Amino acid sequence: MALYVQKFGGTSVGTVERIEAVADKVKSFRDAGHDIVVVVSAMSGETNRLLGLANAIMDEPTPREMDVLVSTGEQVTIALLSMALNKRGCAAKSYTGGQVKITTDETHTKARIRSIDEKNMRADLDEGRVVVVAGFQGVDEYGNITTLGRGGSDTTGVALAAALKADECQIYTDVDGVYTTDPRVVDSARRMERITFEEMIEMASLGSKILQIRSVEFAGKYNVPLRVLSSFKDGPGTLITIEGDEKMEQPVISGIAFNRDEAKLTVQGVPDIPGIASKILRPISDANIEVDMIVQNMGADNHTDFTFTVHRNDYKKAKVILDDVCEVLGAREVSGDDKIAKVSIVGVGMRSHAGVATQMFDSLSDEGINIQMISTSEIKISVVIAEKYLELAVRSLHSSFDLSEATEA
Repeated sequence: MALYVQKFGGTSVGTVERIEAVADKVKSFRDAGHDIVVVVSAMSGETNRLLGLANAIMDEPTPREMDVLVSTGEQVTIALLSMALNKRGCAAKSYTGGQVKITTDETHTKARIRSIDEKNMRADLDEGRVVVVAGFQGVDEYGNITTLGRGGSDTTGVALAAALKADECQIYTDVDGVYTTDPRVVDSARRMERITFEEMIEMASLGSKILQIRSVEFAGKYNVPLRVLSSFKDGPGTLITIEGDEKMEQPVISGIAFNRDEAKLTVQGVPDIPGIASKILRPISDANIEVDMIVQNMGADNHTDFTFTVHRNDYKKAKVILDDVCEVLGAREVSGDDKIAKVSIVGVGMRSHAGVATQMFDSLSDEGINIQMISTSEIKISVVIAEKYLELAVRSLHSSFDLSEATEA
């Protein structure tokens, strides 16, 4: 029999009825003889409700007290789920992050896990109990409650699986696995049986919302097999591991990710001198604006154009900063476009197949889609295009690389 860490997100435990359904699912695994540790998020909407209460008190609540407040959401869920399990005759015990004990650094609202003491959890598992742990939280060395930030419950699940040397960390969501692309855009998108950590990290960083990149990185670092499953229907889900299936040839492309939240800025006619990129981007960085893709064009008359992308929410702020930079540097002008999108193809198979970029570019060209920027790595190619062509581009690429066919990795 196996040891599984099962994580259920907010929608999976959003109501009492759903918590009861989770209890039934967990009990079925326990009845089959498996040891189970469950990690839960707050009930959907609860964290936003708590944040609203805090903001009603003050505009910028103290980070320490915010952690004390929002961590109560998961505490409600662990108690309710433990009650539901015990009602079913399935012995269960709840733990807050501090009770486990999950020790973090002292950075409130986005803490990093330093260590996990699994002794009490193992004792409960040995006695046949299901262990129910609050995700998203821990304590620092002084006993202060901390929270792990975005995707924190996924990170808790993976960290516990690593500490306990679990056979698998199962992430239950409202989708039944990782698809070749968003099924809402491509009807024939296929659920993948298996994907590598490398590919999943790229997919997550490029726009796929199924898993937070931090948790996938953690799983890859400690070689924790991850499986994405649906809370609402049975199925094998998608397994995320270090390597693809050795029995089958790795497909060239595993999936297509896309991001609508992009904006592009160009500083035209800047002096083509050493250090110009730093002079343009440092004020952007100082304003805590993250830069994604960067292109610098060779210019004439010792001048060049410098283009980069930012999150669309930062577009106006970045434009104001660049207008000042433009004046200081003696550049010609600043132009921008907040109606762009990024489309990326991802696959470890690119390493052993030539002509992938050409096939991608030909596919887009056949649809009359102009490429504005290109970025590549060993296992991904990203392009920036006009937002109005996004869905057409994704469908075209999905067809071009035969991702609808049953050639799963």
